[in-house]
Amino acid sequence: MPMPADDRLIVALDVPNVVQGLELVNRIGDAVSFYKIGLGMLTGGGFALANELKQELGKRVFLDMKLFDIGATVEAAVRGIAQYDLDFLTVHGDPQVVRAAAEGRKGRPTQILAVTVLTSLDRADLDANLIKAGDIHEITLERAARALEAGADGVIASPQEAAMIRALPQAAGKLIVTPGVRPAGAAVGDQKRIATPAQAIGDGADHIVVGRPVWQAADPRVAAQVIVAELRR
Repeated sequence: MPMPADDRLIVALDVPNVVQGLELVNRIGDAVSFYKIGLGMLTGGGFALANELKQELGKRVFLDMKLFDIGATVEAAVRGIAQYDLDFLTVHGDPQVVRAAAEGRKGRPTQILAVTVLTSLDRADLDANLIKAGDIHEITLERAARALEAGADGVIASPQEAAMIRALPQAAGKLIVTPGVRPAGAAVGDQKRIATPAQAIGDGADHIVVGRPVWQAADPRVAAQVIVAELRR
């Protein structure tokens, strides 16, 4: 009997266009129930694919747009996206951005997830970006708390911060979604702060996002099933 999908696993469809995205989803079949579509596929039909996955194939969809703009623009963008009832939408975790997104989403089920500090960044990157001095984990924790207070339904954070964020009073009942997850033995790629699937869930994440270790695998369906089996152990 095949192992049923586990929506704690979100597979990132980091392929160039809707044709390749659909082909990958069809290869994976019922082994995955939740997909992430990001900016990289936006011009390749990503929004159309998001709707097809949700409406036609019954999948859950995480639209990873990382919106950042003035409040009125963020609110309008989120209102437009939320009418499609996709499951998750990301915005940058600045409180004014989160408040605008929460206002734009009103009355719809789409959950707003705040990006704290991108998992590809380290302290040297923060210095280059003129972000205040201090430990990157503490800055991430502070940004998470502020975003949750501003009305985010959850946060995107590295697995290495998941346990600290889960312990925040503001995180009660909120989601933690962790990219930067690599199954044991997988290539690290451009991520600098990573963990295995089981570690991330054990540390308080509700969902993990895995891309290349699934879609670059010789058999993406089997790769996804291996991750699900690890989560269930």
